[in-house]
Amino acid sequence: MVIRRGGRQDVRFLRDMLHHAYYWRERSPGDGPGPPARYVKGWGRPGDTVLIAVDEAFPVGAAWYRLFRRDRPGYGFVDEETPELAIAVVPSRRGHGVGEALLEALCERARADGYGALSLSVARDNAPLVAFYEHHGFQVVGSGDEQSVTMSRDLTGSA
Repeated sequence: MVIRRGGRQDVRFLRDMLHHAYYWRERSPGDGPGPPARYVKGWGRPGDTVLIAVDEAFPVGAAWYRLFRRDRPGYGFVDEETPELAIAVVPSRRGHGVGEALLEALCERARADGYGALSLSVARDNAPLVAFYEHHGFQVVGSGDEQSVTMSRDLTGSA
């Protein structure tokens, strides 16, 4: 597996990955792009960064971050200086370390880009994923809503 830097050419794949991340229970996405579209719409803004995991010439996962404004926050918004990450792996490759590799590579990229932290939102009742993020240094810093929690990882210390 190789992890490469992504760009605008990967937006279609990011949309597919966003579906896997947001609809993890295979809920119906309903009509239209919905609120999760904010994580890819207009890709290429300052601060937008994506890493793509490729295995046997096929993309198998993506991790990306984006800055949000206070008046148009993401689900895991902390502040305007903390990028919010999204990450997803195709179902057939879950449990093989792809997500872990992407997460650590993205944290290193954010640190190299000068960010002091990353944030995210995760479903409150997705205990395995909450535990995964806690294992990787994220801490619960707030409640997104009744269904989710906001987590953050400090990038200023040692990894």
